[in-house]
Parts: sequence; structure tokens; C-alpha cells
Amino acid sequence: MSIVEPVATCLSPAVHYMVCKLGFEIKESLSVNSIVYENGEVCWKTITELVYCLESDQSVDYIKSVQLLGPLCESVHLHLQSLTMEQFKLQYLLWFQWTNHTELLLEVFAALQSTEATAIALSLMKLTSCLERALGDVFLLIGKDCPFLLRDLLASQELAKVFGQSVMNVLRVFIGSPCGLNLRNILWHGFASPQEIPAKYCSVLLFLTAGLGQLLRRFLLQTETILIHRPYIVFPNVGELDIFPDLNHEALSLTEELAKISSFVLKTMLPFWVAALTAFRQHRYADCVILLLPQLETGLRLLFTTVNKCPNRLLTAEMLTKQLSDKEINQLPLILGEPAMEFLWDFLNHQEGPRVRDHLSHGEVNLNEFPREIANQILAFSITLLYKFSEEEELSELKEHTVIKPLISCASCYHSRFHPVARLKKQVLECMKSICSWPELPVVPEEQIQEITGLERSADTSPCISVTTEILSQLQNYLPQNCFILNDPVNNLLTEKFLQLLIELCNTHICTLYCPRSVLEILVLLRKISTQCHQVSDQVIASSEMKYKQWINKMLRSRQRHNYLRMLNSIKFLSPVLRLILILMTLELISIHTVCEKNPYDYQQYLKFLKSVLQYTENLVTYTSPEKNKWDESLELTHKTLIKIRTFNERKQTLMQLATQLPSKCLCKQ
Repeated sequence: MSIVEPVATCLSPAVHYMVCKLGFEIKESLSVNSIVYENGEVCWKTITELVYCLESDQSVDYIKSVQLLGPLCESVHLHLQSLTMEQFKLQYLLWFQWTNHTELLLEVFAALQSTEATAIALSLMKLTSCLERALGDVFLLIGKDCPFLLRDLLASQELAKVFGQSVMNVLRVFIGSPCGLNLRNILWHGFASPQEIPAKYCSVLLFLTAGLGQLLRRFLLQTETILIHRPYIVFPNVGELDIFPDLNHEALSLTEELAKISSFVLKTMLPFWVAALTAFRQHRYADCVILLLPQLETGLRLLFTTVNKCPNRLLTAEMLTKQLSDKEINQLPLILGEPAMEFLWDFLNHQEGPRVRDHLSHGEVNLNEFPREIANQILAFSITLLYKFSEEEELSELKEHTVIKPLISCASCYHSRFHPVARLKKQVLECMKSICSWPELPVVPEEQIQEITGLERSADTSPCISVTTEILSQLQNYLPQNCFILNDPVNNLLTEKFLQLLIELCNTHICTLYCPRSVLEILVLLRKISTQCHQVSDQVIASSEMKYKQWINKMLRSRQRHNYLRMLNSIKFLSPVLRLILILMTLELISIHTVCEKNPYDYQQYLKFLKSVLQYTENLVTYTSPEKNKWDESLELTHKTLIKIRTFNERKQTLMQLATQLPSKCLCKQ
């Protein structure tokens, strides 16, 4: 598919004027001696006086301020360019320590001398994220919950108390308001091409960072406080992100050729793609992703405006929404396909996913330790988009390329790893594997049990087993054929085939895009139930192993021995019951979208039912804990809950039962 490039710039006329022209209108020069003293101290008075505030409400006049600050930025830029690295370190290095990232700021200084087209833009993206993180640490000297958005952080009273309101106004002109230069956002969201960002704005932000360090030092001395830096985040579940094969030199060379011919790439943005590939080759994986993510957004925004026939929205498009503002269906997901949309949501949006752009843009990641695996996956996915949106005739030589084929194959069969649906599937299987280890737990020999005098009779587990059998019989029609033998369903629960059954059910594809609120609400409850079941299993395993060792070593008193034997008896009913709950949850998950068909009353009744199951599992966690050891009470509680489940099934109120009465929706095998 071809995308027509509608404009040469992604900046609106007003923003283009603000960024590229306004700060150059005043031609007079400003002496650097009035901006920085000989000892390297920043003269904030000179800077803050150039921020123009309206007389009516003292709000910042951003247009006038950018215009007035233009000559100052030029003077700072020339000043920094005149310094050697050693001179720069001597004068400013001390004042960068508050950021906890002095090496990065030295890299930014070096980039001011660079001839690479993307050096300034990359430096600004890294500098603004570093600055945001450091300012957040300062905020926490006074405040409690650091604002997520930079504009809210810069507008906070906490930072104004530390640095002064006039200083914060200066920062807001450059990075903290959509009405100002807004350098951070226009770069991180892929609006600015390399040549559209004046280098002097990078210089002045570097200079202001040093000035903030000087002001902060005074505050810390006055208040006798210490700045504590928050630890960097570590990307969880990196192993789950291994989707595409590792990219080699041949693949990278091919990508550069694809970027030149693909309509997914605006020609003004091509230097960013080339720089990203260079960074990957040089093992600068954070730089690669920082350069690449805004370009993915730019390409998707361009595609969005093309397929939805709204070129005027190139500047504001929200690509991943389900509907447009006029309630028309967004065509982008249809063009990209479900696997590509799931990849984007997984890597960028889902709370339990890596949320790569959020963490990078907010300075939460140690750039030197950015995982190659994540960079490889995002770059490989980008290659598939370059390929998809290239003209057929231009791809003739690449179509059968051995490097491309595996990437296309992986992209076409991708399914979500981090949507709540996917996380629930993972939880269910992990819980089931935990319960499947119960038969391997050490057991006291029967002859040793017989030797105990005054042994209390174990509680009768048969009522629980009986009701469990009835419920399993109710579920038989919703399971794959021949998975259970009806004359002995409980024992079939305890076989290895049951784990295979759950794996098969969890392989059922379930739509995850744009899940309604009711679906997400049910998923929350199902995940909580699964978590509690796993906790019970872990407690049973730990208690069983510990009590067995104590029994063998004759460390248990009489009452403790009896309690241990009650626990062993309880395992006989807990194992099938927990397995039953897991299969019930999985069947409900497969039919989860039918919850949208329930009327409000039935929906509330369904919620009430799930909450009662959740309450049972929470109580079971308490009863089976080492502190409580209430095994007979667990049996009684379980029997009551099984009766509730059986009754709810008999009333045909489960989702699996509703699904059989409705046309199939979002239920297909992967």
C-alpha cells in the first residue's frame, strides 16, 4: 500500500513559526558576560527578565518570551561552542551532578559540535527526559506523588519553592507548555524533522540544567536536606519479548534500503531512520529506540490520515483509537491488522508491558543498560511496516529475501503478551503447574500414622468430591470432546491430561483490542481469583514440605501431628476443587465477550457470583496459612462455595452457557 505524503513538515504553521523563526527575529547580540559570571555561575536575573508576563494575570506570554530569549540562546550557544571539553567540564561538570547523569550531559555538549543531522534532536530528547527525571527527584524533597506529565511537574508549587517561580517560567517556555517551544513533545512525538530544531535551544537547555544545579545546591544547604535519586526501572519479562529473530548486518543493510523506498517514511525524516540503524550497529540500543519510536508514530499518523481520509489531522491524530471524533470507525487497525495492533499496544500501552516510550521519555531507564532484546523487537517490527507500505514493483528484489520472510511470518502471528487476557492465561497455567506438583509432595508412611494413639478421625471429604463431580458433569458440554470420562470426572481432573486440556483452552484466541469496560472488570476479578488459588497452592507446598521434615525429625508435638494429618487429608479435596475453579475460570475467559450481552441486572448478579468465589479463595488463603492451619474449616467453606457454583451453573448464568445461545464472537483458534 502506498501512502501519499500530504505535507513537507509535520509542524503546524504556528508551531513551525514558533520553533524555527520566532527566536531569530531580534538580531541584536547579548553579551555572554551578562548571562554567566567568570566563576561559571548562571545569572538567572538576566534570563528571567526576558520572560514576558501579561499584566492582567501574570501568565507567561510565550510568543513574546521566545522572541526575547532568542538572542540569549544564541549567545549561550556561541559560548558553549567556544569551549573545549576540558574547559566545559571545569566550568559546569559539578553543577550537573544533581541530575545523576553527568555522562549524558557531556555527550550533549559533544553533540553541539557534531555535523550529524540528527545529533541535536537526539540530544534534546535525551536531555529533556533526564531533566524531567531529575526535577521529579527534586519535587519529592517536598511533595509526595510526583506528577506523571512534565507540564504538571513544571507548574507545581513544590518546584517553585525550590527554584523560584520565575525560573520555572523559563523552563516552561522551552519544554513545559504546548503554548511555548514545547521541544520535548514535538520531538518525542515525531513532529519535528532534524533540520527544524535550532541547535541553540539544545545549548540553552544544557546551560539551564547547570544553572538549576547551582540553585538546588543553595536550597539543599539552607534546608540541610539531601537529594535522593529514584532507582531506574528494570524492564520486566524481557524473555517474553523474544518474538522476532536477531537482526544481523544483512538485515540492517536491507532496512536502510527499505526506508528509502517505503511510503511509511517521510523523506524529511529519513535521517532519523538511518541514525537509528547506525545506533543499533554500534550497540547504542537506547539511542536506536529513542530515534525509532517517534518515527513509528510519524509513520502511523501519516497512515492514519491517509486511510481515514483526513489529512488535516496529521498534526493531531490519535492513531490507536477505535473511533474518530465523528464516531466513524478508525480504519488504521483494519489496515495494520490485529497482530500489529496487539504488538503496538503490548510494547507501548499495556500497564504490565514494557511501556518503552513512557519509560524512556520520562527518564526512568538507565540508557547504558537498555536491553538489546527490546531494541531488536521494535526495529524488527518497524522493518515489517516498511515492507508492508512499499510499492510492489520496488519490492521485487526483496520479496523473496531470506531475511524478510521470517520477520513477516513472526509479525503475522503475533498475539498479545501483556493484555489482561494474556496475563490471566499465563496465571492460570502457572497456577495449574503448581498444583500439579502436589502428588510429588512427601507423604508420611501409612504405618507411621497407625502408630499414633488417640488419632482424631479426619473430616469427611466425600460431600466436596460429590459436588465437584456434579459441577464437572455440568461443564462437560463446554469442553473439547473426549477430554473427560464422565463416570470418573474427579480422578480425571488429577491426571496429566488435565494440564494439556488447560493449555489447549488457553490457546483459544480471544480478541483483546478495545475491550469494553465490563470485560476488563471481569478480567480483574478472574485474575484476583487466580492469584489467590496460586497462593493457596504455594502455601500447601511449603507447609507440606516443612511439616514432613519436622515429622521425620520428630519435632512435632501431638497436636501438631494431628493437624499435619488433617492437612494431608485436605489435599485430597483441595486439589480437584482448585483445578475445577481454574477450568471454570478458563471457560469463562474464552466466552468473556458475551458479558456485553447481559442486561444490567444479570451483569450485577454475575459480578456478585465472581466476588463470592474470590471471597472464598481469599478465605482459603487465610485458612491454609502456616499461622492458621484451619483445615477442617477449609473443608466446610469449600463445600458451601461448591454448592453456590453448582446453583449458579444450574441457573444458566455463566458466560460459557450464554455463548452457546449467541452467534460466535471473537472466538477462534490461533
